[in-house]
Amino acid sequence: MTNAANDSPSPFGRALCAMITPFTESGSLDLDGAQLLAVRLVSEGCDGLVLSGTTGESPTTSDAEKAALVTAVREAVGDRVPLVSGVGTFDTRHTVELALQAEKAGADGVLVVSPYYSRPPQDALEAHFREVADASGLPVVLYDIPGRTGTRIEPETMIRLAEHPRIVAVKDCSYDFLGTQKVLARTDLAYYAGCDEHILALYAVGATGYVSTVANVVPAQLRAILDAFEAGDTPVSARLQQRATPLIELMMAAGLPGTVTVKALLNSLGLPGGSVRAPLRPAGREAARELLAAYEEFVAA
Repeated sequence: MTNAANDSPSPFGRALCAMITPFTESGSLDLDGAQLLAVRLVSEGCDGLVLSGTTGESPTTSDAEKAALVTAVREAVGDRVPLVSGVGTFDTRHTVELALQAEKAGADGVLVVSPYYSRPPQDALEAHFREVADASGLPVVLYDIPGRTGTRIEPETMIRLAEHPRIVAVKDCSYDFLGTQKVLARTDLAYYAGCDEHILALYAVGATGYVSTVANVVPAQLRAILDAFEAGDTPVSARLQQRATPLIELMMAAGLPGTVTVKALLNSLGLPGGSVRAPLRPAGREAARELLAAYEEFVAA
């Protein structure tokens, strides 16, 4: 696949959703809900789904649940969109095991975050990613989110990793616009904005698209940002990005994790979401009301 406007590779599509993992009221995995949500997201403009990422509560789902989620979503959406499964952990051996499991379950790619807490130096970080990429036949998306992991994938490390034939993409939450452009200029890596406020900014300098948490609730509206830019209407694209800002800020930067805000909104809308797992806690009533009001104002605009 290619992005006609940016002429950059799109190995997993352009408009990807970092999908939540629905749970039942008792806290168990809700596979029926996951299937319903996945079908809705695809029908409303997502051309790729990322399962078991941070938004999908990967730290608190078991290996078996991660595999079951890929299998169930694949059954629901068929081959209409690529599925990327989050497999990153702080343990290289466990990450390799999860990558092999995702391949067996039917994923099209794996999302691998930097090992968190241990904060490996760059040479160890590079070796970690190479070992995971060597382990399975699936293409790898590097997930650069130093605010959560404590370790940046430095641009020079990213450039070296781009030489690996199965390391094909990056989910970028680095908040380093200059560093991102350096890698874009020197590699063929497909870059996906991982921060919703950067969708248009990164796309305009050559990124492939986005992996969005907010897309769980407004998939069509976020895709419209890319569509307008591709159509050559930059002012409209900019207005659409700006219009989304209040909802993005409330969902992603107002003190509650994105998983919590997404599930609060989905539950308010009668869509599959369910509970969150500890240590996360659900949004309070007032926060849920504010989220719903911001959502309604955005979709009515």
